[in-house]
Amino acid sequence: MEHTRRTPLLRNAIGLGIALLVADSSAQAYELYSDEDTTVTGNFLAVYGLFNSRKNYDGTAGGSSWREGFIKYGLSIDQTLGSLGSVYGTANLVSSGTWGDGDAAGLSDGSERTTKFDEAFAGWRSGDLFPALGKDGVDLSYGRQVITLGDGFIINDDGLNLGKGVADGELNRGGAYYLAARHAFDKTAVVRLGGKEGVHGSLMWLKSDNRAQANTEMAAGTLEYTAAPGTLGLTYIHGIDVDDRYASDFQKQRDGMDIYSLRGAGNAGIENAHFSFEYAWQDKDAGPEKAWYAEAGYTFADLPWTPDLTYRYSRYSKDWDSMFNGQNRGYGTWFQGEVSGNYAGPFNSNTAIQHVGLKLKPAENVTIGALFFDYQTLHTREALNLDAQELDLYVEWAVNEHLIVTPLVGLYKPEKDADNGGNQVGGNGTNVYSQLVVAVPF
Repeated sequence: MEHTRRTPLLRNAIGLGIALLVADSSAQAYELYSDEDTTVTGNFLAVYGLFNSRKNYDGTAGGSSWREGFIKYGLSIDQTLGSLGSVYGTANLVSSGTWGDGDAAGLSDGSERTTKFDEAFAGWRSGDLFPALGKDGVDLSYGRQVITLGDGFIINDDGLNLGKGVADGELNRGGAYYLAARHAFDKTAVVRLGGKEGVHGSLMWLKSDNRAQANTEMAAGTLEYTAAPGTLGLTYIHGIDVDDRYASDFQKQRDGMDIYSLRGAGNAGIENAHFSFEYAWQDKDAGPEKAWYAEAGYTFADLPWTPDLTYRYSRYSKDWDSMFNGQNRGYGTWFQGEVSGNYAGPFNSNTAIQHVGLKLKPAENVTIGALFFDYQTLHTREALNLDAQELDLYVEWAVNEHLIVTPLVGLYKPEKDADNGGNQVGGNGTNVYSQLVVAVPF
């Protein structure tokens, strides 16, 4: 397919991080050396995806077919220091690329390739040095690492991986837009206190080197209480600076912006249930913005295939800044819909979304999922009308501990098209989107 890409109307699109399905470091680590005090592991993760969208969302007709892949490789070291706790560190490179037409939003053009460090950090854990704070009650770390607050509603990682399709390639991060090959913040300093139970919290400084995120610099703090029924948490984030060379007028408001949130997650003492919520407020120069969600679900543990049913309502005000949110608990968080969340929008701004999800476990190593989303644009006078519905059907098949295969089909039906206030090219008929992702962790 030959056509000329145009800058998409919405710049906030963020690619999913499918690698988070196997994000546990132990799932990517192969023990190279171990004794009583020292452990050295090799880290390896390869992910490859085939993608096809019959419709585009960048002003070009004809649909898109493309491929993405990345390989993450490096070392991790953990060294105990007797009664003085332990030190740890990780260094991982990522090689990534995109081939073919580039994605359906025109954010990549298929020519992206690069190899760069993703993670490179070191830290110290206190062990039993401070009994009042619990095991490893003090955890200090510094360097290039992934930072997540809560379940990623505001900050999940620095996973936005734009390609050469926008801004004359200035925002290019090296390919694998959907797979989100890179997740680490460039510079971080983090203090975690109190372990994971009872009262605990953190203080941190974060700086992105992601031009698409305007190299945003932030300070943040959390305070949480965790008990058997679940966790309640408070988050505060202060925007310190952005890089004016790359910041849009919208992103420039991050400089000096304050964000506050109250969140919770757990089963509230009800076996097989799961609940979560977050209410967040952004105080910025143009005025306050709000976003919130409430979610409830239940696993029918005694039924065949242990079905899990979830309902969620989320709402984002007109100029809410989705910041660094990302996939945290699988498909649908916080890229709500594979077509909508990655290519068409809305990108967690100026919208209300109803979501129903169903998961089935026909076998221990197989999950079947169905995700439905209904999008309602809140204000259309100065924005695209992105009212739509989407249904995503997927299978996660862990063939063995080193091979995960995930096919997915998405059906996306917008109310409007590019000719009458929407952004889907070629009419408002149902777009059939498909992908096949293969992950090889060690």
